[in-house]
Amino acid sequence: MQHCRAPFRSLCRAIPAAVVAAMIAACTGHSTRPTPPAAHVPTPTPLPPPNIDIAAIPDVVPRVEPRSAQGNPPFYDVLGKRYFVMATSAGYVERGVASWYGPGFHAERTSNGEPYDMYAMTAAHKTLPLPSYVQVTNLRNGRSITLRVNDRGPFKDGRIIDLSYTAAARLDILRDGTAFVEVRAIAPDAAGETPAAPASALFVQAGAFAAESNASRLLSQLRTQGIGNSFIRQDQINGKPMFRVRVGPIANVAAFDRVIAQLKALGVADARLALD
Repeated sequence: MQHCRAPFRSLCRAIPAAVVAAMIAACTGHSTRPTPPAAHVPTPTPLPPPNIDIAAIPDVVPRVEPRSAQGNPPFYDVLGKRYFVMATSAGYVERGVASWYGPGFHAERTSNGEPYDMYAMTAAHKTLPLPSYVQVTNLRNGRSITLRVNDRGPFKDGRIIDLSYTAAARLDILRDGTAFVEVRAIAPDAAGETPAAPASALFVQAGAFAAESNASRLLSQLRTQGIGNSFIRQDQINGKPMFRVRVGPIANVAAFDRVIAQLKALGVADARLALD
């Protein structure tokens, strides 16, 4: 996946956020991070150089590293949205859509100052501290890999992580360009945790409420606006009822993007991917 990255990487802590956003919008030659973010279009038939066996490139091994001097401001603004960098990756787990970026940024600097290597097992994330280690699992086929996060992005609604070319190849998402994934932070002493199982069904969660009346109000709003495959699921959390408003099941990433756009137009800005 192509991104407009270089100015933001090296200057995000040194100049005002508004200037950073303007510089990002002014980049040329990169297709998906100028305003507004464009949909990912995989590079046609991307091929590794001779004698590189993608399948033989190993996962990274998590190790203790100091927090990077670059790429870890308390917060930063991109495309009119503010992102707060996490104090720690401990306990982080999220499910959503992964994309990838490759040839257009090979050897450019990442947000923490390292050169981007499209053949390394790395990723970009909006808020995890740099560097961090994550386990990424393709929820459709169960493939799982361990990556080192050293960059910022992706800055498109509904995307939670940007994978290197090799990582995307290992998860079998190069052709489609996107995939539903689980991203789970891994501590250096917790490598080798059991990966998530492939999902049987995927949904968009529009909201979760302690009061059923609030969930019913949102459900009515969704159905009035034509989102007919919405429903309320009741769960128990610490012995108390929780009413979750969901849409789905969702067949693919394109359907996910459409639902997210519909919900955003209705003022539901924090919708996310949910498993059955």
